[in-house]
Amino acid sequence: MSEQTTTRTTLNNIGVVMFTVADQDAAIAFYTGTLGFELRGDTLFGENGEYRWVEVAPPGSRARLALNPPMFGEPGGSAIGVESSDVPAEHARLSAIGGLDIDPAPERSPGAPLMFMLRDPDGNVVTVVEEPAA
Repeated sequence: MSEQTTTRTTLNNIGVVMFTVADQDAAIAFYTGTLGFELRGDTLFGENGEYRWVEVAPPGSRARLALNPPMFGEPGGSAIGVESSDVPAEHARLSAIGGLDIDPAPERSPGAPLMFMLRDPDGNVVTVVEEPAA
């Protein structure tokens, strides 16, 4: 068991969430073409440019999603929640695309917002959640 720190944190934002994907170009196509995210960054790095840092995000979002090749094991297995002002309309839009691994309908459970889940081609889960009331 570790001791609690007494120094105040300098952490102030969840800025980047990371998903592992088998193919970064296919992931970019899914998130930008299917979900409507923006491509925020696509750069090579490393001593010889052998790595690639890719970030996507919903328009207007401060938080970004990094799409990385797996460092260990297989891609997939991560999850994020994205907010929508109209969950039923977003579900209808995505369902109309066809071929997506998407829940049959949005659901609301006691104490939870209206939401549905979909899975990207690598099995990462994207939960579309109703925005909290202002």
